[in-house]
Amino acid sequence: MSNRLDQEREKRLQPKRMAVAKLELNRLGFEIYNQTETSFNFDFKGNKITYFPYSGWHSGKAIKDGRGLQNLLKQLKQ
Repeated sequence: MSNRLDQEREKRLQPKRMAVAKLELNRLGFEIYNQTETSFNFDFKGNKITYFPYSGWHSGKAIKDGRGLQNLLKQLKQ
């Protein structure tokens, strides 16, 4: 668990956001690996992308770092 102010909210929303993100990425054909309680990785253009579903933060060499699942999906579809 993180040091956020509202840990109860994070505890409640984390599994839902994780499930939605995994579903959307699987729908696009990406395979999830190295899943932890707060993040997971997948490959895009031969590079490892890390995604943190609760905050929406995504980072990796083949994409522009940013926040939000929809912004990540837009980059992956291009």
